[in-house]
Amino acid sequence: MTSHAERHVLQFCHGYDGPFLDCARQYASLFQGRGYRVTTVFLTGRADPAVAAGCASDEVLFLEFSSKAVRGLKLGAIAALRKIAAQRRFSFCIAHRFKPIYITLLATRLPVIGVHHAFGDYQRKGRQLFANLMRKRLSLLGVSDAVRDDMRRCLPSWPGERIQTLYNRVDVEALQGALLPQAAARQALGLDAQAWIVGNVGRLHPDKDQANLLRGFAQALPELPTGSRLAILGKGRLEERLKALAAELGISERVDFLGQVADARRYFKAFDAFALSSDHEPFGMVLLEAMVAGVPVLATACGGAREVVEGVGMLFPLGYADLLGQGLVQVSRLDAAQRQACAEAMLQRLHQRFSDAAVAQAFWQLPQVQALEGQR
Repeated sequence: MTSHAERHVLQFCHGYDGPFLDCARQYASLFQGRGYRVTTVFLTGRADPAVAAGCASDEVLFLEFSSKAVRGLKLGAIAALRKIAAQRRFSFCIAHRFKPIYITLLATRLPVIGVHHAFGDYQRKGRQLFANLMRKRLSLLGVSDAVRDDMRRCLPSWPGERIQTLYNRVDVEALQGALLPQAAARQALGLDAQAWIVGNVGRLHPDKDQANLLRGFAQALPELPTGSRLAILGKGRLEERLKALAAELGISERVDFLGQVADARRYFKAFDAFALSSDHEPFGMVLLEAMVAGVPVLATACGGAREVVEGVGMLFPLGYADLLGQGLVQVSRLDAAQRQACAEAMLQRLHQRFSDAAVAQAFWQLPQVQALEGQR
């Protein structure tokens, strides 16, 4: 039986694009100070020293497969991971998304905790069959209760304790320290220094439903402060369609499409309100980032966003632009004391539920983790 100091964990990630680098950091940090060594492996993406430095891991490896190379049977990736595992005495693996889960289970004999960040990962019959075949070594985590419940519906024969929730989280103090003040953030983004600004950050994609946000903002404009603006940070295939909709609604001159902004989380103090209009958001990391900045949040009342916002922000039904607009008007009328109370409530929620410390405590109490700990 291995000693505490010899415990070695494999973390296997699909890639480090978007929020997934911080996901790698989040999970590696769970083991700090507990006598574990963490090796993080990225399936796709070029080797990058900055990425390696941001993983909070003892060792970072890049397999550098292309997206095309990990379609189908993924034999090359299976062979590469098998070689890595043969050279190290891993105790178990944390794998993010289905492909890394699949590869790890076929390449090794390790117990695998599979982390899922989206809905529908087990809707396919083939994936259900694979998960059922591997259930002795596989347990699952969803990043919200909504994702967890989606997996439980797809895998009804699994006992509930094998499919649990572990929320995404944020290093509150580190992010607070990285935030630019409002004036500097607006200057960096090229935004009006005096305007009342609604912010939105995300891909320009149907899932994010910025079309509904544009409609809600247009309906709210007559009752918003004079000169109010909507700033949308992100790029995607719907950009021209959304710009055309803004023109159709007569608000083009009130909407700033800022494109992809590197490290956008640093600029959230530029906003007076933050609105997430997503269609069934699995979680919504941008909501946490807005909350850290003390910006009042509005979100669609579905998916994981409800779990983040309920009680500390405003929720509106999916597709109801008029109610979204009404929420924007309400936020615009908050006085300084009300905004401060809102910021304090959001910060308390972050520390209680979505901080590194809170989620680390929840992780070590999970049934599947306690079972692995019991194998010492």
